[in-house]
Amino acid sequence: MAAILSILQHSSCPQNILFHFIASDTANHHHFRYTISRAFTALVFQIYPYDSKAVSGLISSSIRSALDCPLNYARNYLPNLLPHCLRRVVYLDSDLVLVDDMAKLTATPLGDSSVLAAPEYCNANFTSYFTPTFWSNPTLSLTFSGRNACYFNTGVMVIDLQRWRAGDYTTKIVEWMELQKRMRIYELGSLPPFLLVFAGNIAPVDHRWNQHGLGGDNYRGLCRDLHPGPTSLLHWSGKGKPWARIDANRPCPLDAFWAPYDLLQTSSSLES
Repeated sequence: MAAILSILQHSSCPQNILFHFIASDTANHHHFRYTISRAFTALVFQIYPYDSKAVSGLISSSIRSALDCPLNYARNYLPNLLPHCLRRVVYLDSDLVLVDDMAKLTATPLGDSSVLAAPEYCNANFTSYFTPTFWSNPTLSLTFSGRNACYFNTGVMVIDLQRWRAGDYTTKIVEWMELQKRMRIYELGSLPPFLLVFAGNIAPVDHRWNQHGLGGDNYRGLCRDLHPGPTSLLHWSGKGKPWARIDANRPCPLDAFWAPYDLLQTSSSLES
């Protein structure tokens, strides 16, 4: 809800934004629709049920149990879940807020062949995202040969759905997940299959569109500062979530950027 509010408040044409929500097929979609419609009376949106059972058997345990939630893997199946008439979408995690116009991100050029665009972080230790088993395997270690592969965060992506479908990239991601079940080649949830398939072949996005890691690391979730440079999107990836820290009266300094968009928090403050 905070993400939605932030997008609408900073959009030059909020009436042109169509929201697509992916929800577990076991969720109460009627209540979900009622809650959104009540908070945003003019919002144009659709809800798409996601069969979590389809991916449950492919999920390997990761370093943080929250990363094993089937909904974290819904982005693998977006081209199958969304209408075929859609060509381009912006995928966003729910633990973020925008402080800039979404239209700028949506207009990101994908070039002649890129399937997706995202901010890349080439200073990150890319090898750490995969196990020694992966790097010591003569065949697997050649996966990134000829690719300038860099880490990117999958919480903010501009995706060409038609190119994805044409290249059958869902199948390619699933094949890596199936291999992971047979031999452990990574530790970090749904991210590594995306790196294996796309890293080195994505279109660039300015870092301002994913100031990620504000939730700290995956173990303790300690407070963090912003990365140097301008900010258009704040992303609380990591263990620490702003709504939980605010509710516990232990907010981090940057959680103050979340608070104005937290409708529950704002409502409670007004009522009290």
